[in-house]
Amino acid sequence: MTENTSPRPGATLADDASGGPMLRVEDVHHSYGTGAAAVHALRGVSFTVRRGELVALKGRSGSGKSTLLHLIGGLDSPHSGRVVVAGADLSALSENELLELRRDRIGFVFQSFGLIPILTAAENVGVPLRLRRTGPREREERVALLLALVGLAGHEAQRPAELSGGQQQRVAIARALANSPALLLADEPTGQLDAATGLAVMELLRAVVRSEGVTALVATHDPQLLGLADRVLELSDGVVVEE
Repeated sequence: MTENTSPRPGATLADDASGGPMLRVEDVHHSYGTGAAAVHALRGVSFTVRRGELVALKGRSGSGKSTLLHLIGGLDSPHSGRVVVAGADLSALSENELLELRRDRIGFVFQSFGLIPILTAAENVGVPLRLRRTGPREREERVALLLALVGLAGHEAQRPAELSGGQQQRVAIARALANSPALLLADEPTGQLDAATGLAVMELLRAVVRSEGVTALVATHDPQLLGLADRVLELSDGVVVEE
């Protein structure tokens, strides 16, 4: 008999021992607007991502990649279907549990970097740890480790305006890894970078997925970067197909 590893509908954050996939998206639909003017961004999206995988999500601009990442990250809710992250059905979580999930289990990397201008690189990376009230010594050690991991040792005291675009994105990746998330979501992380820097950042993402044991879903439309992923999923006409 084949064992059923699908999490039960009421699974919560305490159930991350199922041994199933890190991410399961099941028949997800999402629309904007109503009636004849409605835009159906997602039309029954279904796929899974295994633990430790780096999966690239491709699709033309406006295909719904960002919408899908927002649903997976618990920033929005699908109109139908369900999203299961690390054994937790997001639709079964309370607002406080969703907040806990985003804070402790999911890391976000955005195209716009999203760094706080007045904070140094080290302070930006340390923000998630402060939110968790991590002790100063442990926080400093983790920040130093992550900045070294992304190749920015010696840049701790520089503010975003003093860093290149590629360096800023490296800080953003380090910040996303601060709380040792189980799942890393990156939305066009190389979109504001030149080709060579973008490739270096994608190679860095692949390296940190391996070294930190993270599962990653990266939305990108850059064909040069797709070859670095373990798998490529394409979002087309509101559904996902695997290449």
